[in-house]
Amino acid sequence: MILFHGSDIAVEKPIANYGRNKVDFGQGFYLTSLREQAVKWAKIIAFKKGVKKAFVTEFNFDEDFLASLGSRYKKFQVYDMEWLDYVVDCRNGGNLQSLYDVIEGGVANDNVIDTVENYENGIITTEQALGQLQYKKVNHQICFRSQEVLDKSLSFVRWEEV
Repeated sequence: MILFHGSDIAVEKPIANYGRNKVDFGQGFYLTSLREQAVKWAKIIAFKKGVKKAFVTEFNFDEDFLASLGSRYKKFQVYDMEWLDYVVDCRNGGNLQSLYDVIEGGVANDNVIDTVENYENGIITTEQALGQLQYKKVNHQICFRSQEVLDKSLSFVRWEEV
């Protein structure tokens, strides 16, 4: 499987614990199967850092390796209660992120972040949040929290400036 990483730098050797904490799936190295999403991430990061260059790095991912992780791999298929609680916990620096080495699922992007934050702040109920999320298109992200898993399952292909 081909995965993409968007950043203000070209990344040939990913580091699992380099990224920000208190994000969707906790601190880790984030990729997506959607190239256009990685391009968007790269441009946003470059803009926020005030740099002119943005890069998308392409990796080959050995999907068969996921089977060896067993319960250390979590995949969220849809925006549901489990995903919502997990994202809120991670965005608040909670402990759930430590349960897994690899987490895959939807992005709390511009389309869903208002719902997540309104739920987190008690402005809307669980039922209201899930009602709003059911109409949202699930984007894709995969977060690697283990350096060992990164090293064994991901191989650099190329990078390009976008």
